[in-house]
Amino acid sequence: MKVLTFDSAAEIGRVAGEMFVQTVLQKSNAVLGLATGATPLPTYDYMVKAYESGKVSFKNVSTFNLDEYCDLPKAHKNSYFTFMNENLFSKIDLNPDNVHFLDGNAADAEAESARYAAEIEAAGGIDVQFLGIGRNGHIAFNEPSDRFTNDAYKVHLTESTIEANSIYFDDVPMPRYAMTMGVGSVMRARKIVLVATGKSKAQAVLSMIKGDIDPHCPASILKAHPDCTVLLDTDAAALL
Repeated sequence: MKVLTFDSAAEIGRVAGEMFVQTVLQKSNAVLGLATGATPLPTYDYMVKAYESGKVSFKNVSTFNLDEYCDLPKAHKNSYFTFMNENLFSKIDLNPDNVHFLDGNAADAEAESARYAAEIEAAGGIDVQFLGIGRNGHIAFNEPSDRFTNDAYKVHLTESTIEANSIYFDDVPMPRYAMTMGVGSVMRARKIVLVATGKSKAQAVLSMIKGDIDPHCPASILKAHPDCTVLLDTDAAALL
C-alpha cells in the first residue's frame, strides 16, 4: 500500500484524475471502477477537463460502479446512476452501452450479483478501481462485519452510513438497503486508488493503515492488494 498526503482535495483530484487518464491513454478500452459521493468529485472534474481539452477520449472505455441504492427509482435525483450521469458520464464521450450498474431494484439479489460478476469478467476485469472510505472503515457499502464479502450482494446499511448520507434525501426517506460490490470484487481490480479527505475520516484511515487486517474495518484488506495507492489530505492523515 502506497500512502501519499496532500494539502487539498483539489490536489488529490488532480493526482487521482491523472491516474485514470493515464490508464485510458495506455489502454483505450480500459475498464474503470467508479464510486459516488463527494470524495470523487474533484477526480471526475479533472477527467472532464482532460476530455474537454482533447487530452483523452473515453469512447471505448467501460465503467462499473460500486453500488446502488435499493427501493429507489433509477431516475431519482439521489440514485447513484443519476449522480454519475450528472457529474461525469454526460460530460465526456463515454458510450452509454459501456456503462454498467448494479440494479438496486432487482427482484433476485443473488441473480443480480451473478449477472454483474459475469459482466465484469466479460469486460476483462477492472483495470483501476476508485474507492472512498466510510467513517466506520467501509468500502463501497461493505460495512464492518465478521467476515469479508466476495461478489455483489444486498446489504442492510448501518445507522452511521444512513446518518452520513441522509442529508442528501429531502423528498423521500433514505433507503435502508443497497446492492454493492463485495470486497472480493474490489480486490480483483488490477489497481486500486482510495481517496480520503477530512477529519471525519481520520480514525478510519488510522485503522485501515495501522491496524490489523480485520473485516470489522473492511478497508484494512487493501493492505493485501498488490497495487493500492491511498491519497489523503492532511486532515484525513492527522492520526497517522
